[in-house]
Amino acid sequence: MVLSTHEADLFEGCRGRLAAIAYRLLGSAGDAEDAVQDTYLRWHAADRERIETPEAWLTKVLTNVCLNQLTSARAKRETYVGQWLPEPVLTGDPMLGPADTVEQRESVSLAMLTLMERLSANERVAYVLREAFGYSHREIAEILDLTESNCQQIYRRAKQHVGTGRSRTEVDADAARKLVEEFLAAALSGDTQPLVRLLADDAVSIADGGGRVTARKTPLIGALGIARYLHGLFRPTEAKRAIVGGRPAVYAAVVNGGPAALFEFDGRVIGVVCLEATADGVAAIHLQVNPDKLERITRQWTAAGPHRPFARMW
Repeated sequence: MVLSTHEADLFEGCRGRLAAIAYRLLGSAGDAEDAVQDTYLRWHAADRERIETPEAWLTKVLTNVCLNQLTSARAKRETYVGQWLPEPVLTGDPMLGPADTVEQRESVSLAMLTLMERLSANERVAYVLREAFGYSHREIAEILDLTESNCQQIYRRAKQHVGTGRSRTEVDADAARKLVEEFLAAALSGDTQPLVRLLADDAVSIADGGGRVTARKTPLIGALGIARYLHGLFRPTEAKRAIVGGRPAVYAAVVNGGPAALFEFDGRVIGVVCLEATADGVAAIHLQVNPDKLERITRQWTAAGPHRPFARMW
């Protein structure tokens, strides 16, 4: 069925919200875009005259598409090389969606997106729709085809699973960049102690190379061990320069609403290091170096340029 101008505009008016929901559910901007496109195709093919509330219908369809993708993604991650981390997105990218409340900002942090991997598919849907978009339990029940009481139980379980960690400290853009610059200065100093002082005692470091780039395959826990690991990563060697092809520039940036170091070489983002700031120090470091997950942030970073680097590596 051919879309009328009104029907096309209606979908476009919902596109941003649908993409933001899908990104939180899938942890991948590319997969989120695919889910929105699939939803559009189903909207195009539907008997739209029989749809009483288009926004609710589109959300339900998108959610079902994402549920199918989550099932497929979990199977793929069983054979994923090393640790899986979400795709980082530069703050200001429309994919991140609304950021008016603490819950909305928290729901797209790399730390929270990583934590949500612990949830079942239904738990993730209930948590995202409730926390980030303010859906009622009744509305979520209609989307998931479950009872309202069942959805309330699912949501409570989800809250328990992701609410056991340390509370993240919210920082504005200036404070985020200051923290990153302090982190980079410590990492480049050649001394582990400045890094140890920045990290929480039980900090965790997780790296994702996806089998494409060499990265540590297991999490590293503890401030001293992480400081030594980062000291090795930042130590200049001819071998590292040969692998990259030169000396990458490193920038202080804000990614997924939090402080991050961004590494760029020859017009490409080759690595993103996201820091989870808490009252006890940096509690988590997420290193994304899988090039498949850096394509969108490369486009966004280039479009937002030019940028002044903090330093050049190696």
